[in-house]
Amino acid sequence: MKQIIQDLKNGATLLEEVPAPSIKPGHLLIKTTRSLVSLGTERMLVEFGKAGFIEKARQQPDKVKQVFDKIKTDGLLPTLEAVFNKLNQPLPLGYCNAGVVVEVGSGTTSFQIGDRVASNGNHAEFVCIPENLAAHIPDNVSDEDATFTVIGAIGLQGVRLLNPTFGETIVVIGLGLIGLITAELLIANGCRVIGIDMDENKNRIAKSAGILVINPATGENSVSAVQQLTGNVGADGVIITASSKSDELIHEAAEMSRKRGRIILVGVIGLNLRRADFFNKELTFQVSCSYGPGRYDDDYEVKGRDYPIGFVRWTEKRNFEAVLQAMATGVLKVNPLITERIPIAEYLRIYGDMKKVGVIASILEYPEKPEAMKSVKLSTAGIHATAGTVGIIGAGNFASATIIPALKKAGASIRYIASAKGLTAKILAKKAHAEYATSDYREILNDNEVKLVIITTRHDLHGRMVVESLVAGKHVFVEKPLCLNETELNEIVAAYSKRGGTNPALLAVGFNRRFAPLAVKMKQLAGNGAMNIIATMNAGFIPPAVWVHDLATGGGRIIGEACHYVDLCGFFSGSLVKSVCMNAMGQNPQENTDNASILLKFENGSTAVINYFSNGSKAYSKERIELYSQEHTLILDNWRSLKGYGIKGFSAMKTRQDKGHRAQFALLTERVKTGGEAIIPFNEIVNTTKATFAAIQSLKEGRWIDVL
Repeated sequence: MKQIIQDLKNGATLLEEVPAPSIKPGHLLIKTTRSLVSLGTERMLVEFGKAGFIEKARQQPDKVKQVFDKIKTDGLLPTLEAVFNKLNQPLPLGYCNAGVVVEVGSGTTSFQIGDRVASNGNHAEFVCIPENLAAHIPDNVSDEDATFTVIGAIGLQGVRLLNPTFGETIVVIGLGLIGLITAELLIANGCRVIGIDMDENKNRIAKSAGILVINPATGENSVSAVQQLTGNVGADGVIITASSKSDELIHEAAEMSRKRGRIILVGVIGLNLRRADFFNKELTFQVSCSYGPGRYDDDYEVKGRDYPIGFVRWTEKRNFEAVLQAMATGVLKVNPLITERIPIAEYLRIYGDMKKVGVIASILEYPEKPEAMKSVKLSTAGIHATAGTVGIIGAGNFASATIIPALKKAGASIRYIASAKGLTAKILAKKAHAEYATSDYREILNDNEVKLVIITTRHDLHGRMVVESLVAGKHVFVEKPLCLNETELNEIVAAYSKRGGTNPALLAVGFNRRFAPLAVKMKQLAGNGAMNIIATMNAGFIPPAVWVHDLATGGGRIIGEACHYVDLCGFFSGSLVKSVCMNAMGQNPQENTDNASILLKFENGSTAVINYFSNGSKAYSKERIELYSQEHTLILDNWRSLKGYGIKGFSAMKTRQDKGHRAQFALLTERVKTGGEAIIPFNEIVNTTKATFAAIQSLKEGRWIDVL
């Protein structure tokens, strides 16, 4: 299928051929018929992409601070690699889509195949959208008009926050697409609306809709004009839908407001507020969040958990429905706003010049029978199938920044990149010089030329995909964790055991730390025998809403991340974990903690303490390991330095930060090609996984838990 994307590195806007997305539970697969170009928002993205690195940095000062923090802990080169990797990931454009449902995911109850729907889908021939981000299009509303649904919901949410009453005078600053629709909705609420814009074409449309217009470009003073139109009382409310870097708009909004007036920001403007503006009149100011309640809440948007209507009357989906109903009854007329209708193949007529005078709404038209291929074949120049041919499932940041460079250095032949979204698969496949991009990972499992499957998806998919890959006869590498529960682990053990004999499987988990040069040196210096280990992960804070904290999806940070150090301590000790005890911060610690201390007892008498903390300073080292054995002490700091005390002939060693990924994939690639032992013994992988489960059980039950 075809999709419009914005390349953040070179600023090009492209129409890419990408795999059509795969359906997911709770989602709809929609064949697009029309989509609306949001000139304001999309122009900002296009201009950001075209800006140089310095200008990009100026526009995102918070990101610059993150970069400097990362340089302090990880060093310059790893940080630059991460930044450039991020810029190499193009953005899909568009969020105003109308089309027909062609496939319905499991658990979806309110839609059927053939339904006409409006959604926040991208400019693509097919989009996969959660149920709560789509709404039925009434029979008397055209697909063309329905593309205004999401834009309309943005304006409607601003109106709802303003809470206008019949007869009030409301000013709308900025009469672009959202501003004009906002003004129409205010008129429908019985308000007197004053619009302010410098574009005479927009003002002409506003006047025809019954809006009083002020044009500062003709010399009119906006504040004075509003005061005059309101008998020097001032506006009851102001909604700002404009886009500007200036702080002057918020100052003018305050000046034209009456005492105790309300100001709502829907657009993007400078926000250096003047206290006197708000103090003197006791003004209220609020920023509107996109489409309404539910936005950016994964529980609502992705998992489909609706807010009870008795408590949250207007969610984003219900706002969509309200806008469509307003179109159906003729209260909201959007067709006069359409300036041009362009076939998607001629997209550059819009994106080639997004500052064209007189353009308000541009509609993209799509072919009636687009191709819905799940795979796209890329150039195969220089690609030759080998005994180590690889298929990668998952196309996120880690795969792009870490796995692909390591595999390329190891000389692996990458045949597939798979991602349910399709677009991310194509982007990463181009970077990896892979032969195919696909949105159906089963194509990898069914291809006899693929010998190694690498799984780097969200954690809840690991267990199932490992089993499927083993059953398909593949060698498997899965990013940590191996799985999220005992049931999945037992299924993996059973599938692995069946692969014995003539077709033994290599199964590896991404416990890369044990392959790091400093870890290998540390183990060599420590020798054999019982030892004490203190390992600290200054993991950093991750907001509670992020998926890694979700026990069903990410498994929590102990199972999902601390497993790294359980494996590493086992590697140093040369022994299996015998029993586990975990304690967590707080009076009533929860199983979903990310501030905990894990105590490990090993079969050979070694002990380890793993401190996994998220409440430390970013300025301090992210990882630190202390090892005590036979009157020797070794200190490894952040994978950049190793110091030894009491060790003859060794005092210190420094390297560029290296967490072992390259060595891990080099060894894995070699073993897949030539055969040999697993890079991590299977019984150690199982033991580490069981130990993390035992840590959670220990916290729940307040006691030591036996693993062996």
